[in-house]
Amino acid sequence: MSEIKLANAQILGEAEQKNARIKEIIRSFGALIGLLILCTILTILTPHFLTVDNLMNIARQSTINSLIALGMLLALLTGGIDLSVGSVLALSIMTMGVVVVKLGMSPVLGIAVCLGVGIALGFTNAVLLTKLHLPHPFISTMGTMNIARGLALTITAATPVSGFPNSIQFLGAAFVGPVPVSFILVIIVFTIFHLFLTRTTTGRYIYAVGGNQEAARLSGINVDRILTIVYTLSGFLTALAGLVLVGRVNSAYPLAGLSYETDAIAAAIIGGASFFGGVGTVWGTLIGALIMAVLRNGLNLLSVSAEMQTVAIGIVIIAAVYVDVIRQRAAAKAKRG
Repeated sequence: MSEIKLANAQILGEAEQKNARIKEIIRSFGALIGLLILCTILTILTPHFLTVDNLMNIARQSTINSLIALGMLLALLTGGIDLSVGSVLALSIMTMGVVVVKLGMSPVLGIAVCLGVGIALGFTNAVLLTKLHLPHPFISTMGTMNIARGLALTITAATPVSGFPNSIQFLGAAFVGPVPVSFILVIIVFTIFHLFLTRTTTGRYIYAVGGNQEAARLSGINVDRILTIVYTLSGFLTALAGLVLVGRVNSAYPLAGLSYETDAIAAAIIGGASFFGGVGTVWGTLIGALIMAVLRNGLNLLSVSAEMQTVAIGIVIIAAVYVDVIRQRAAAKAKRG
């Protein structure tokens, strides 16, 4: 009898181990599996999807959201959020437009101004959070969002600026063979940030702050410094995305970046980041951004209206957040034993 119980216990143990391995695979590669399933479905539904031109088009379309989502990932890792990204992008490119096109100054100076504005606004978000102690990044970045959008509309009286030199268009318009330069830029930037988050002390501290900010503070981590680095980098990455946008359309317009914050949040969450902080990876975020780009591309190929595309994206965002909630409940349950 005891041998039968022992055999049953062994079978149950093996089943639990198998379930744990399956859960680990889904947790680690769920976004990639989802991307492959989505690509398979679209390949079946439309013959134009799986062509080199279309795949390169998807890669190009994903670059702006990828860069902004990377900054959003950093904020989410600390348990925060950055709602100002769309407006920061708009103000960054509008100031560059004024410097380069309106004033006729050097493109190098214009790029420096663009990136500088993004960094300054990101740093401002950090100051509002760490020095004025606003209760949550949702509040501080929402305020910055409105300020930056208003300034972007004001500096050129709400009119777009076009006619940028080739040196500024390079990032968004050039190709190396069939591959967009902007996508090569994304791979380089994501590789750097992967190494930053996984191989440096500051990267590990970012995860620690998001896991438990008070515990991180008590263990000697300078939380304010970490938050300052995170929100400043988010501003920099957003301005870099603005450079790509201007290069692609050869124009800067003050309403650029509207709803970019929701796309960036969706890409990071779909890629495995958590709204509750401390969880998420760089490559998962890139896959999340690619899923968003593939979805939009597929809906366009299937002639789905813009209105229904917005509905579909909204459903994807809700589903991604709900999966995150389920994941957090499971983690909490596992901790309770």
